[in-house]
Order: sequence, then C-alpha cells, then structure tokens
Amino acid sequence: MLLFDTTPLPRADRAEAFRAAMQEASAACRVEHREEPAAVQARMQLFPYGRAALLATDATRFRMVRTPRHVARDDAPVVCLAFQHRGRGEFAQLGHEQLVRDGDLMLVDVTAPYGFGCATGGGSRALLVPLDQLGLPVDVVRRATPRLRASPLHDLVRAHLQRIADDAAELSADPGAAALGAATVELVRALVVSAAGDPRHGPAVREDTLVTRVRAHVARHLSDPDLTPAAVARAHGVSVRQLYKAFAGAGASLEQEVITQRLEAARNRLCSPAGRQRSITAVAHACGFADASHFARRFRGAYGMSPREWQRTAGGR
Repeated sequence: MLLFDTTPLPRADRAEAFRAAMQEASAACRVEHREEPAAVQARMQLFPYGRAALLATDATRFRMVRTPRHVARDDAPVVCLAFQHRGRGEFAQLGHEQLVRDGDLMLVDVTAPYGFGCATGGGSRALLVPLDQLGLPVDVVRRATPRLRASPLHDLVRAHLQRIADDAAELSADPGAAALGAATVELVRALVVSAAGDPRHGPAVREDTLVTRVRAHVARHLSDPDLTPAAVARAHGVSVRQLYKAFAGAGASLEQEVITQRLEAARNRLCSPAGRQRSITAVAHACGFADASHFARRFRGAYGMSPREWQRTAGGR
C-alpha cells in the first residue's frame, strides 16, 4: 500500500508532507531534512503481514529523532527490526551507536527515545512488530540491540527479511500473508533472545521456533541435493528424532516441506522470463531434484499438469 510519494506534490510542500507521513507510518518523531525543502524526495509503502507490517522508505538525506515527549504520546509499544536497502544509516539508542550498512540488522525499541539518520540518502526496510506479539520483556529487547551481530541467527533472519521485502507486493497480498508474518515474528523473537543471551527464554524459544527456523533453512538450501533430515538436524543442533517430533507437533512433515518448497521454487522459475528458456531438467536440478522424471511426476501430482505444460502456459500469458 502506497502511503506517501513526493512526486505529485509541489516542491515547497514536500518536506512538511514527509514529516507528517513519517509520524503516521511509524511513530511520533521529529524529522530533520539535510536537503533544501525543494530538493526533498521520498516514497513510503506499507505491506501488512498479519499484525506485523513491513515499512519501505526511500528518501533523500534526513534524520529522525524520537524524544521522551514523543514516546509519551504513543500508547502502542512496537519493536522495529530494520536494514538498509540502499545507503548507510546511523542509529543511536540508550548509549548504543551503530553504523547500519547493507548486511546489518538494526533493532529499535520504539518505547524509548532514539535517533536515526541517513546522511547519504537511500532506503530502509523495517519490520514493525507489536511488543505484545513478540512476547518478550522490553529489557530483553534492549539487551539484544547492541549484540545482534553476535547471534548465529543474524544472517538467517537478515536473508529472510530481505526476501519478504523484495517480494512484499506479492507476498503481503497472498492468503498466507498473516501466517508468514507470524513465522517471521517467531524468527525475530529467536534472534532477540539469542542476541540478548537470556537463559530465561532461550530454551523455550529455540523449541518453539525450531520448525520456523528449519523452514527458513530449507528455503535457503533448496538446490542442495543432500538436504537430508540428518543434515538439517545437524545444522540446528538437534537429533533427527527431535526434528521429526517438532514437525509432527506442528502437524507437518519435514520431507513434505522440502518437496513443497522445491516444487514451488521450480514452478516460479518455469514461469520467469529466464526459466522459460531453460530445459525442464536444468530447472529440476537447480531446485534440488536429482531426477527429472521424479520431478515431473511430483509436479503433475501437485499442480495437475506437467512442468512443460506449465512452462508453455506461463509463456503464453
């Protein structure tokens, strides 16, 4: 959903309009522009994922400051996990200062004052999560803020957020968007607990989010033909028995999860411009299927047509 775009506005009105849109979209704050008012450009979009939402902001150079007075005006505590899509950010909160580059995550407790600026101009992508949905005390969030990079989950969560941001228009409109949002919040919760090093919540979160973490792991390793239960279990520090038990508790099957994700990846590849030029065997191998005939049978069983028929149908759209 498009929240704001300076393009159709008179140049003299753009800076003030951006300040108002920023407060409406995220939280009460003061916005300071580092450009002349007439040079301000900005575009903001909000994509709902159930109770969580992804805020995409692209703008010329600015800085936002959230003071104790701003905090007192808000009655809906929110946690924000963000990354820079373009440019470099500068974040400061409760004594922690951070340069936010392309590969970094930034965790913001919106219930406390903070400052964020982008001196180069660029874009940020921020997942907004109600604190009650995250299910963690605010002190755990604050301990995690300066330590995100120390968590082994950092890069996994960063890659996941990149994916739901890149495909936000399609994914947020899908019937499964709320479920995807809930799973994403579980990953964020696991990252926060891991970074905070909180023994009160660690074991419970690791157990609660095992299936979610495995699903994200599977998505990142679909092309690996050796994506076996034993390999997945090793990657997550559990036994194969624990892995199967966790999936059974979620009413799911690990093997079916792998097959479903591989088939969906293959279906998307086959209808892409590049995929329509590739052979069925090449697409099958790229998605982790060692045998093209087995792939074709599973594809027909899932979608009611052969991979070739789907490729031709997609090409004729």
